[in-house]
Amino acid sequence: MAEFQLRKIPAHVAFIMDGNGRWAKARGLARHFGHKEACLRLREIFDTCLEYGISYSSYYAFSTENWDRPQEEIDHLMDYLEEFFERDLPYIKSKGGRIVISGDLGRIREKTRKTCFEAMDSTKDNSTHTMNICLNYGGRDEIVRAAKAFVRDVEEGKVAIDDLTDETFKNYLWNPALPDVDLMIRTSGEVRLSNFMLYRLAYAELVFVEVKWPDFRRPQFIECLKEFQKRGRRFGGLENE
Repeated sequence: MAEFQLRKIPAHVAFIMDGNGRWAKARGLARHFGHKEACLRLREIFDTCLEYGISYSSYYAFSTENWDRPQEEIDHLMDYLEEFFERDLPYIKSKGGRIVISGDLGRIREKTRKTCFEAMDSTKDNSTHTMNICLNYGGRDEIVRAAKAFVRDVEEGKVAIDDLTDETFKNYLWNPALPDVDLMIRTSGEVRLSNFMLYRLAYAELVFVEVKWPDFRRPQFIECLKEFQKRGRRFGGLENE
């Protein structure tokens, strides 16, 4: 049973899962063990979303800039993502969860890419909750890709230039059915967006917490939901509560 009554239910909560490497280093471990622990948090966050009726969640798993990290760390991160799907996908499916991926999988190693496609295909008919894994993803890259796709459609006569609006542009983003983000949570005390879901974050409420992602559990998530409930969302107007 829910710990408190959530009057304002965010349809879409996005997470910048920050602090994994620092969490591991503080324990005398290699950085990649922080990513391993990070993947163990996803099921608990998924369950909390179900508990409070949150329909969509997004996770910044690997950015377009993360390729600059040591190859060993990248390989381990992909290992742990594969382990997450092997371990938790049956449970997510049993709860009606759906997996989608935002980002260019073309550069992702073949085994991980195959695992991602299998996860998406096996859950495509589920509708209880959508987990959006942002993999090889960048907010600017997404916007540039969308702009190029729209231009191609104009050149091919599929749309007219005047057809472009805020809403129609969303059709060219990764996974167009995803709604705008209502609540964005970043862990580890860093206060920046780091090129994450820039278009869909336009009117999101932002919450930054000190705890590092491997220590971000249900109680910390609930505190963020309580903070969201306090916010007066105006969307440029005077009041919308």
